[in-house]
Amino acid sequence: MEKDFGRRIMDIIRGRNLTRQEAKDMFEKVLHDEVNEIQQGAFLAALVAKGETPEEIAGSWEAIYELDTVKVTPSVAPLVENCGTGMDPLKTFNISTTASVVGASCGVYMAKHGARAITSSCGAVDLLEAVGVDVECGVETVKRSIERAGIGIFNGMSPEVHPQALFRILSKIHFGTTLNIAGSLANPAKPEYGVRGVYSRDLIEPVLRVMREIGYRRAIVFHGLNHDGSRGMDEISTLGETFIGELHEDGELTYYTITPEDLGLERADEDTIRPFASREEAALNFVRILSGVEDGARGDIVAANTAPILYIMGKACDLRDGVLKAKEVINSGKPVDKLREWVSEQNRNPEVGISRLEQVLRAANL
Repeated sequence: MEKDFGRRIMDIIRGRNLTRQEAKDMFEKVLHDEVNEIQQGAFLAALVAKGETPEEIAGSWEAIYELDTVKVTPSVAPLVENCGTGMDPLKTFNISTTASVVGASCGVYMAKHGARAITSSCGAVDLLEAVGVDVECGVETVKRSIERAGIGIFNGMSPEVHPQALFRILSKIHFGTTLNIAGSLANPAKPEYGVRGVYSRDLIEPVLRVMREIGYRRAIVFHGLNHDGSRGMDEISTLGETFIGELHEDGELTYYTITPEDLGLERADEDTIRPFASREEAALNFVRILSGVEDGARGDIVAANTAPILYIMGKACDLRDGVLKAKEVINSGKPVDKLREWVSEQNRNPEVGISRLEQVLRAANL
């Protein structure tokens, strides 16, 4: 088995694309730990170096979802997921996590699937843990939170969510792989609407095709650039252009480019959206934006990344309108109330979670 697996790795290195079934078969061996860790790492690295096809991503997603995902079906619908792949060269603060709370404050049911930081100082799971969300709970608690608070997060690095292997692999690997895409798509609630940032413009089309292939009804996938286009981010950018791919209800795929001006926003300086040095600083920034206190460049980019959530759910007529609506709800203070609701519902010990949130709010002078 090891020799056959190694031969397939060499085929990938030489540029051969795998079929969906071949990719699924190889990922199953990785998930079952049937080949040694050197082979597993070589396989993931070879796929990245070659460039993953939609079929390869779909096959790896299928293996993870079928073999290593605890599934739940919330009683509310439709469900939306928003996230970024990470691994982008231009690091930012936790924009998509903040945008998800704003989206939930607008009445959208958010079923998030995130992870702890791999290459950054604070991932979605780290941030939410810092403000009191129980990120190590089982999927039934997350399901209840989605139903009652309108938002919940499945921890992609927890054995409660992916009990066989995904948590093991993600805790050991520190470079971008197919798992950043396929693993993040293995959401236990299997939402049909998605907003996703990717670390490379070249991934927009394959990721969009994968999302259509695995059952998404509407989706937006994007990659943003800095002011001179030299570096990119897995967010809609307020620094420069953003390349966007859109999956429509009829299955059609369209592609276009937007600028901050198209969204009615001024261009920001790169320094204003950089990540924070610690979880504690990130948590303070998080609640300040949600309260409307931080209404400058950070508030703008959160509104820009909430806009596609509202747009694909019919709560905004276009992205520019989505920005306006996101800003309105942020200024109303509703997102902080939504966060408090989330902490209370996604918790095995709500009192402890609320106490932690209140400590953060006091430290932020809120």
